[in-house]
Amino acid sequence: MQVGVLKEIKRKENRVAMTPAGVEQMISRGHKILMETTAGEGSGFSDEDYEKAGAAIAATPKEVYDSCEMVMKVKEPLPVEYDMIREDQIVFTYFHFAASEELTRAMMKDKCVAIAYETVEKANGSLPLLTPMSEVAGRMAIQEGAKYLEKTYGGKGVLLSGVPGVDSGTVLVIGGGIVGTNAAKMACGMGARVYLLDTNLDRLRYLSDVMPKNCFALMSNPATIRSLLPKSDLVVGAVLIPGAMAPKLVTRDMLGLMKKGSVIVDVAIDQGGCVETAKPTTHDDPIYEVDGIIHYCVANMPGAVSMTSTIALTNATLPYALELADKGYKIAVRQNPDLAKGVNIIDGKVTYKGVAEAFGLEYTPLDAVL
Repeated sequence: MQVGVLKEIKRKENRVAMTPAGVEQMISRGHKILMETTAGEGSGFSDEDYEKAGAAIAATPKEVYDSCEMVMKVKEPLPVEYDMIREDQIVFTYFHFAASEELTRAMMKDKCVAIAYETVEKANGSLPLLTPMSEVAGRMAIQEGAKYLEKTYGGKGVLLSGVPGVDSGTVLVIGGGIVGTNAAKMACGMGARVYLLDTNLDRLRYLSDVMPKNCFALMSNPATIRSLLPKSDLVVGAVLIPGAMAPKLVTRDMLGLMKKGSVIVDVAIDQGGCVETAKPTTHDDPIYEVDGIIHYCVANMPGAVSMTSTIALTNATLPYALELADKGYKIAVRQNPDLAKGVNIIDGKVTYKGVAEAFGLEYTPLDAVL
């Protein structure tokens, strides 16, 4: 199969969908790789690195879209790309459809095969292609939150670790999944007092056992969130409902409970955000203020640490990309139920229930399309 890897055009997105090592493995299986020129530069990989691995280099994205049966990206296609995508072409990337009706309808119109990294799901409920970026984003949430707590940026001027004779900061993490657990680990490692909330009692028991003693695992509900907001210097939104809009767990009126200069990092912004006042921001304009509370809502956080993120992403996506290329998508998704859950749109039909429900669209079971 001819597989194309595109250069990301989302602002300040430096990741790329495949490393040279990944290209080498694809080519060893008999596939051809066409890289858009300079696609890997933001992650430290040159065109020469890809050519040495066996890839050909394309001058334009149109050349990649026109000649490849499957194209791979990191972030969702942007409007300038919509008309380049062909009917029955596999587009394998992070889509986060439930956060954008425009994107959803555009891919329906294109009649492509839209396979979303974020909804590929194992039998145990884990999300193998979202996990590495969730690990990165969770750890970054504390790094960025700690930075914007500095007075320079309008924050409270709190050092999360504290110092001898001065109390440490308090971090509230809403959601005990991959993002939340990694955020809590980082905050605990800094010495902060951490409250980690989840609605799954079995998960809370597990977290209580494995997390450090300065992490307190509590049942998540509106009353608990309201009681913790006044004492929290940093709030991390880490809630995920796979393929669907995130619930609004911190409402506008709750901001009044927080101290001025506190920081909210809403990692769930890719799925619409779990904070009512959250709106997507970019790496070059990452924060804004509402009612004296600093909001950091960058929709592609791992793009800032692109070398780490690209390697981690390729480690996770490559086995699935090989399966799609080796077998074609129809056989691959029939044989692999994990990959089947990644299929969101085929031939203009929405095959992922969470996306259909988000916009009141007709849901078509995947089997009916195949």
